[in-house]
Amino acid sequence: MRRGGSLAVRMLAARSGMEWTPSFTWTSFMAPPQARSCASSAAATRPSPASPLSLATDLPAPDHSISSELTPRQVVELLDRYIVGQAAAKKAVANALRSRWRRHKVASPMREEIVPKNILMIGPTGCGKTEIARRLAKLADAPFVKVEATKFTEVGFHGRDVDSIIRDLVDNAIVMIKQRMKREAQAAIDAAVEDRIISALLGENVTQETRSSFRELYRDKGLEDRMVEIEVPSSPARILGGLGEAGGVAMQDMVVRVDKLFGRGRDSKRRMRVSEARPLLEDAEAEKLVSSEVVLRDAIAAAEQDGIVFIDEIDKIVSSAENRYGADASSEGVQRDLLPIIEGSVVSTKHGNVSTDHMLFIASGAFHSCKPSDMMAELQGRLPVRVELKGLTQDDFHRILTEPESNMLRQQAALLATEGISLRFTDAAVREIARTAEEVNASVDNIGARRLHTIIERIVEDVSFEAPELTDSGSRPMEVVVDREDIVKKLEDLLKKQDLSRYVL
Repeated sequence: MRRGGSLAVRMLAARSGMEWTPSFTWTSFMAPPQARSCASSAAATRPSPASPLSLATDLPAPDHSISSELTPRQVVELLDRYIVGQAAAKKAVANALRSRWRRHKVASPMREEIVPKNILMIGPTGCGKTEIARRLAKLADAPFVKVEATKFTEVGFHGRDVDSIIRDLVDNAIVMIKQRMKREAQAAIDAAVEDRIISALLGENVTQETRSSFRELYRDKGLEDRMVEIEVPSSPARILGGLGEAGGVAMQDMVVRVDKLFGRGRDSKRRMRVSEARPLLEDAEAEKLVSSEVVLRDAIAAAEQDGIVFIDEIDKIVSSAENRYGADASSEGVQRDLLPIIEGSVVSTKHGNVSTDHMLFIASGAFHSCKPSDMMAELQGRLPVRVELKGLTQDDFHRILTEPESNMLRQQAALLATEGISLRFTDAAVREIARTAEEVNASVDNIGARRLHTIIERIVEDVSFEAPELTDSGSRPMEVVVDREDIVKKLEDLLKKQDLSRYVL
């Protein structure tokens, strides 16, 4: 409650008689966390480990038409859960995704003649272009790579050539297929790891009753701190397995070859806790059970048939008519190099030749200093679906802060909840944040929704800094309420001078 018109942030501690008055004030709204229910099922019996041959050959091929259950309308509805507005762009990508599924259903030779519906997104920074493409790739469970057009140079110049885009896509496809096959084989992997750990703890000459007792303890996590001696590869795959980005596969392959050259890579015995041994053994068993040949075959097929390439900032390699022959003349050379990849060609990679005929290309750019018509005519023709994304308004910013399932305010609340702080915003505060974001974008550089991140971080920086001292482990959550006056007070100094805001917001 406010009295005498003064601004006050009420931080209400559940601990008796304790109050804390911060050096700043707030108020605002945070939608209550959504109650989610999840059904869990456990297998009655654990399957026995599969042999390497049977698992490698019996694993089902990846479902390249995973989006078959999603109609364009359903795709848009799923995108609406994470992205506000931009209905035209969502509709375009939903149609493109469904068209790929339809092509899989068409019989040859017509299927090979159907080309993907490549898309050109035109819109200002921070309006959702990249997020739409990223979410689309997740929905389709398809290989995805995002590149910036400015990173590439014309063939013959120092820099990356455009063929590396496809190599990166194939590397990402390999990682994706490996993870998918590992999930499908998880039951067999768990069973094999369980047997190895129990055998390492007890040895082989024990009664079945003893093994059963230890098996129950293992499944109940009662052996996590026991020390066990196991054989693991001296250079386990998990060291490089975390490099999900393009290049991780190439690095791992190089390390394996060096190890073989110098006679390394053999199994070695190590003593560690059961909890530490489990992930190492899981990786070792996965390498045995998942065939690298099957992974490579399915990865190339997934990249060729369902790969999605997102080329951001394509306008940066486009020169207006008056500047076409200036200092940036090589930009048209990059367009020429991109043209054969987008229209369909074969790219040589270390894993073999990869066709780009049926990959989906989504290009985006703001086109502030040039127009889409300034692109090479041939390249324009290979991006037939054009979508214009609109700049974000105050109402859009308010929706971004309240509608998505994992909006920024809920993320901040979740982070502070780990410290025992219950952060809430009033609706008036949320609207003030939205108004400020629109004002700063209009008066300084327009960075779209990214402006909300800088504003919210400025607002919560004090409570975030002081949170560990505000509560202790035995207290109930302390409530921090943020209102409109608190937003105004926190940001007024920054908005007095646009020059200062330019550097801070």
